Amino acid sequence: MSVKTLVAALALLAAGPAAAQDATRALAPTGTLRAAINYGNPVLAQRGPAGPGGVSVALARALGARLGVPVQLIEFNSAGAVTDALAAGGYDVCFLAIDPVRGQGLAFTAPYVLIEGAYAVRGASTLQANAEVDRAGTTVLVARGSAYDLYLTRALTQATLMRLPTGEEAGAAFAAGRGDVLAGVKQAMGGLVAANPGMRLLPGAFMAIEQAMATPRDRVSGDLAEALATLQAFIAEAKATGVVAAALAETGQHDARVAN
Repeated sequence: MSVKTLVAALALLAAGPAAAQDATRALAPTGTLRAAINYGNPVLAQRGPAGPGGVSVALARALGARLGVPVQLIEFNSAGAVTDALAAGGYDVCFLAIDPVRGQGLAFTAPYVLIEGAYAVRGASTLQANAEVDRAGTTVLVARGSAYDLYLTRALTQATLMRLPTGEEAGAAFAAGRGDVLAGVKQAMGGLVAANPGMRLLPGAFMAIEQAMATPRDRVSGDLAEALATLQAFIAEAKATGVVAAALAETGQHDARVAN
């Protein structure tokens, strides 16, 4: 899909009746919509010569247009850094995978994108299936605070997790010989394996990752209800009108699926 078509789709999404003042106040109390952008998930956000891009950025800008306020993109290198910054109250919305741990401080919308978590191993590894990873003596490298870190913390009972600050650092550590298995977003893992012939992906996926918008719970109950209702309706419209699909296609994320 062309840039022109994507811009038209975003304009359509932002059109219509002006947002109610209480919704704007609830989501952008400073008069600017402060959106946390996580570059740790390359399916959702990418740095580029023209500035930040990706479906997260497109949705943040479309929401700002809908609310009639400017948008400030607050950039982070990992999902863990986004959640760490929650206590400081520095953003109004973020784009993360739904997880019960994160749900303690964030209120999530329904998912808008579905991606997968995959394992990479070295070519000489005896591991052939995802179910074989959870065994004593196996070390799995992950990005600290990522959706797959949170999931594997609950799911693995015998293997050991080694947490690195970002997915890039986890990938570099694995390429340098640390650990036995690398866990990550399937698209990014595929790129790493393609660049390193001595690695391979295990078939399938070890988890489904539901990506959603979220807003901090740390606000008065009425404002939280208003903010979440506004985001839910916005995400539903963004999926129905093809904006999510267009933004994914525009940035080459053809393996990611729009959630139902």
